Amino acid sequence: MSMISSAYAQAAGGAAGGDMFGAFLPLILIFVVFYFLLIRPQQKKQKAHQQKLSAVRRGDKIITGGGFYGTVTKIISDTEIQVEIAEGVKVKVASATIMDVLSKSEPANDAAPAAEEKKGGLGGLFGKKKD
Repeated sequence: MSMISSAYAQAAGGAAGGDMFGAFLPLILIFVVFYFLLIRPQQKKQKAHQQKLSAVRRGDKIITGGGFYGTVTKIISDTEIQVEIAEGVKVKVASATIMDVLSKSEPANDAAPAAEEKKGGLGGLFGKKKD
């Protein structure tokens, strides 16, 4: 009888080594699914938000994390922005608290006449009459 019990012990020990990968396979698959469904989209969203914050300039309409709507009047530093929340009321805001940029202002040195000459929408299809 001692030979039978040692044979079962050897078989169990050998099978456990091969089943280690099989036991961790569901955990690995769950992690991969979480990465592609939760982690990666969140990282993309955070990167896009950081790019939006770095592109904020004077004249942009913003909303802060506290729910204040305002207009950027001055970029003090990379971390501070001066915002006008009411007529004549200017406050310093940490740039990290900006939740969204509602409307972008046009850069001061853009060529506005070139944009007007470009035909778009239905005017481009049917031809726009020049005055």
